[in-house]
Amino acid sequence: MEPIRTTRQGAVRGRLVTDDVAAFLGIPFAAPPFGEARFRAPAPALPWDGVRDALSYGVSMPRAPYAPPFDTLIPDDGPQDEDCLNLNIWSPHPAPGGGLPVMVWIHGGAFANGSGSASSYDGSAFARDGVVYVSINYRLGADGFLKLEDRPDNRGLLDQIAALEWVRDNIEAFGGDPRQVTVFGESAGAMSIGALLAQPRARGLFRRAILQSGAAHHFLRPASARLITARLAEKLGIEATAEEFAAVPLERLLPAQAELRGEIGARPDPALWGEAALNMMPFEPVLDELAPPAADCGVEFLVGSNREEYRLFLVPTERIDVLPQSKLRLATAAYGLDPDKALPVYADRRPDAVPGELFDAVTTDWFYRIPALRVAESVPGSYVYEFARRSPAHDGRLGACHASELAYVFDRLDDPAYAPMLGPRPAQPLADAMHGAWVAFAKTGDPGWAPYDAERRTTRIFDTAPSVECDPRGDERALWEGVR
Repeated sequence: MEPIRTTRQGAVRGRLVTDDVAAFLGIPFAAPPFGEARFRAPAPALPWDGVRDALSYGVSMPRAPYAPPFDTLIPDDGPQDEDCLNLNIWSPHPAPGGGLPVMVWIHGGAFANGSGSASSYDGSAFARDGVVYVSINYRLGADGFLKLEDRPDNRGLLDQIAALEWVRDNIEAFGGDPRQVTVFGESAGAMSIGALLAQPRARGLFRRAILQSGAAHHFLRPASARLITARLAEKLGIEATAEEFAAVPLERLLPAQAELRGEIGARPDPALWGEAALNMMPFEPVLDELAPPAADCGVEFLVGSNREEYRLFLVPTERIDVLPQSKLRLATAAYGLDPDKALPVYADRRPDAVPGELFDAVTTDWFYRIPALRVAESVPGSYVYEFARRSPAHDGRLGACHASELAYVFDRLDDPAYAPMLGPRPAQPLADAMHGAWVAFAKTGDPGWAPYDAERRTTRIFDTAPSVECDPRGDERALWEGVR
């Protein structure tokens, strides 16, 4: 029999994935953010009569595709349309009376791509293991994050908060405990969580957080965001107002906003792009400041990164072999390090590395690893991990790159969407260990190793042979003290 659950908007009919797991897909948590609602804060979803089918994924935010070669490496599938503020739930079946831990997934994609309705984020494994899992869609790109003087900032974050409020109000119907919510995300999803921690309205909506390859360091100050708004308006030949942006057809707007990242890469001048000149993300949370969370923030953390994050952006494009020493030195200095002092430290561990490989190491630390450690240092009792399994894809050079941990976290090594990045012979025991740690943290707050502290800096290394290390690559970490 098809499972039926009752939410505050109305009843929904799901489907059985297995005898033990039910899925409820495409449930609206807010009204469609287009038409008169364009560029405004999310409005409540309208109620419905009868039983609504929740049998297939809802649509996600319209967006331009990833540029080649990333379009074949990073999953970004799923239908797209305007009624995009919806969520998907996988829960144990039959649903208990409540009390199960809840995990809410916020997808990545540089705040411009990605979808909570991608098959790669199927939550069956979490429900199988006793967790109510929720994936959400939120506004991206200009609709979610472009600064408009007559509209609220951070509409994508407001969508995420609205989804979390829906979870608070409705998740008991699916067996979940609204007091036991773990929010987790990767890349822009993790950066979103870092920004949510600074939003008073989000306080109390989640008890735990898992930040994968992103933390609380990436945002745009209002002056920088205005530069990007002005440039996008110039490209489109319009005034920089909400009304004029709304009048631009999506088939013009989406390619134009996607082109901005290429323009930043071609001319990474802070005078033109502000903070985005370093991370090449024109759409980010707009904030006056963003600091790591306070010790008394009321949230428990599991944070980490992948050992060779930036190889995703260097190996498929073949930039890793041609990046010049001058670019390496300029980037190192732009990140705040003295190239003459820092680069010999990185090179000592990698004596045969070409400049592109050292660029990966330095940029991985600046972009991902050090921000994660700052969260752990700020909140006592936090847990730290590093994903180190090197993918055999691209002749083994892709390494432990950005997003390569996702298939292991979701225990979906057989999903075709992950195959180009995983390569042959993915390690099921590693998936068992990593997925199991995420589930254990959501259930108990303890993923299975010692917390991080300033003395030992205990770090769980997820590799083909998992281990625990104290202060991995501590000499490189120490370079960033007082810098980032």
